[in-house]
Amino acid sequence: MPLEGFVPNPKLKFMEQCREVMRFRRLALRSEQAYLDWIKRFLGFHREKDESGKWQAENDGWRHPKDMGEREVKLFLSHLATDLKVAASTQNQALNALVFLYRHVLGRPLGVLEGVERAKHLPRVPVVLSKAEVSRLLTATPDKYRLFFQFLYGTGLRLMEALRLRVKDVDFERNQIIVRGGKGDKDRVTMLPDSLKSGLERQLRRVELLHRQDLAEGLGTVELPGALKLKYRNAERELGWQWFWPASTISVDPADNQRKRYHWHDTSIQRVMLAAVRLCRLTKPATCHTLRHSFATHLLENGYDIRTVQVLLGHKNVATTQIYTHVMQKPG
Repeated sequence: MPLEGFVPNPKLKFMEQCREVMRFRRLALRSEQAYLDWIKRFLGFHREKDESGKWQAENDGWRHPKDMGEREVKLFLSHLATDLKVAASTQNQALNALVFLYRHVLGRPLGVLEGVERAKHLPRVPVVLSKAEVSRLLTATPDKYRLFFQFLYGTGLRLMEALRLRVKDVDFERNQIIVRGGKGDKDRVTMLPDSLKSGLERQLRRVELLHRQDLAEGLGTVELPGALKLKYRNAERELGWQWFWPASTISVDPADNQRKRYHWHDTSIQRVMLAAVRLCRLTKPATCHTLRHSFATHLLENGYDIRTVQVLLGHKNVATTQIYTHVMQKPG
């Protein structure tokens, strides 16, 4: 029986049972997707074939994880390190997924995993753009997305933190951005750059106009976190809960089959970033996260205290922020 007394619906398929437990444990959506993927890969790795190379007749070669244990987990983790050469963080994520599976879904916590071949964790310095390179990059971005990339660089937010920003979380009076449910499901407050204030105010007016049009067409609802839809009946139609960077099209929410407007998709933004990097002929492998690294490094170069930068970035430990001291421009 799973720990904490929660028993998934036995009528559901196994993967749906895993999903139900993850929803009960309130895992982030991306963590849920990653854990389910690792569980599938774990089961696929131990799928058995007969002597002729075909899947065994019984259950088509599939083995239920309740019939496996520490030995199979160790074999899979060692396979990731020795055969696939994955990074240490990737192997750790796979381990976390399997620990969750056996502890919370099957109710049989894994014992000590001795003899696992661990992927080596090697220190890496982040890719950082100079101020001139950032300027070239922002110039190369299309007009539609330039303000968003300026916002990423000017606030140091992670990509999904910026995309999931809602109208109510941009405080123009106090020049603050409130990040809700960031990494580790933590909230924090960061600065709203003065140089972007007028542009962000124009973006707010565009969001308001778009929302009015949606309401006039009988739409205008938005996805709400948790059970807020039940607690606040009209919140999903209020301007404050709308995405600050809304998509140009309406989508269908698979949870309730209602037509809603979502924020820009992270994959689309990454594609725009890649095209801009190629257009301005940057040789560095820059991504959206590179703007966050550049933000932190440039603040330190301008004399900001490392503790302040740690708070703005939302780092739990100042040691994480100290990595940027290795890529600062230092006098000769």
